[in-house]
Amino acid sequence: MHPMVKPALRRGWRDLNTVQFGMTPAHALTLGPVDTATGSFLDLLDGTRGLGLLREEGRRMDFSEGHVDRLVRRLSRAGLLDDSRGGGPDADALREKPGVLDRLRPDLASLGLTTSEPGEPLGRLAARRSMRVQVRGAGRVGAALAALLAGAGVGDVDVRDVGRVEPWDVVPGGLPVDSVGDRRDEAARRVVRRATPEPPPRRPARPPLGEADPGFSLVVLAPRDDVAVHAPDPAAAEALLSSGTAHLYAGVVEGTGVVGPLVLPGRTGCAGCLQQDRIDRDPAWPRLVTQWRSGRQRRVGACDLTLATTVAGLAAAHALAFLDGRSPTGAGARWEVSLPALHWHARPVRPHAACPCGAAEAGPVAEPREGENKGKRKHTSEDRRPHETMAVHGSSKQWRRQADTERPAGTWRAHV
Repeated sequence: MHPMVKPALRRGWRDLNTVQFGMTPAHALTLGPVDTATGSFLDLLDGTRGLGLLREEGRRMDFSEGHVDRLVRRLSRAGLLDDSRGGGPDADALREKPGVLDRLRPDLASLGLTTSEPGEPLGRLAARRSMRVQVRGAGRVGAALAALLAGAGVGDVDVRDVGRVEPWDVVPGGLPVDSVGDRRDEAARRVVRRATPEPPPRRPARPPLGEADPGFSLVVLAPRDDVAVHAPDPAAAEALLSSGTAHLYAGVVEGTGVVGPLVLPGRTGCAGCLQQDRIDRDPAWPRLVTQWRSGRQRRVGACDLTLATTVAGLAAAHALAFLDGRSPTGAGARWEVSLPALHWHARPVRPHAACPCGAAEAGPVAEPREGENKGKRKHTSEDRRPHETMAVHGSSKQWRRQADTERPAGTWRAHV
């Protein structure tokens, strides 16, 4: 092990005997008591020395026998240490590509804040390189989302869509202006290739559009049609459900951005569950959806540039959290934000007994807590269920690092 204090955490002395690592409440920790010599020794934990050399340095500084090992264990248990040589074979392969790793260093530092085991940050970042994600839809949301996933190190990001790029598809970070008139899917794949830190692997022959590929770690459905965003058709995900492929919905409809649900087949609510629940609460729902789908389509929908970019970013963050082995709040919920107020709300998507996906038989799953809807206007079927704001989730302790049970005496979470 080559111990390294996580570089993303700024360090400062709260007093003569207490060191604080990090600034923000979500990740800040304090360590104490720490004497001056031990505080100076922290500078040597930069990943360039193994434990043997660190012990020698400790002897030169007149530390007692075992002091260095105790300090390393203490910092490691508190989640403050990384291992510059850890992460396994995949991480070693990534270290051999310094140009690629330099592109991903901010992402690596971020993973260091949300993992606790030394070597885990680079191990997770390296694991992304072997993952395959498909984005269905290459409009303002889908193209930018695909570029974000590729830029974050996902090894194979495929984009599927039909038609040609229109002028209103152009968005910074997504389809460029010089792609207008090109095939939409090919233009989006060029965007992905430009965003990726390294050349993507050669892809096998693609299955027909609409068929699931069991090799995908995740499929993101980001339709350009606003009806498909508001009322996703369960039939479009039947192959994904049957193959057990996780999938995430994202898009913009009439000035409202939507992220979720993240569907874990057989475990969380899907588009069919959402549809059944809406029918239960609003008998007119099927009649409305039929009219929306068969009605004359408008040439250009309401898809604000900044809102589309925001949705793409949040959807990519949910996707990466899932790919990194976490359970984001998009599992079992639709996050929605509307112009002009821009308040995020979570609408639970519970498994429905009438849906053939089988999630209702798997038992209850964790879902966002419901807040109180205090609006006084007449509610439609979409408004009858209480909402929860993102602020509540952001401060929820369950999504923070739970290191308290392992933290040795003398360390505690900073109240900042």
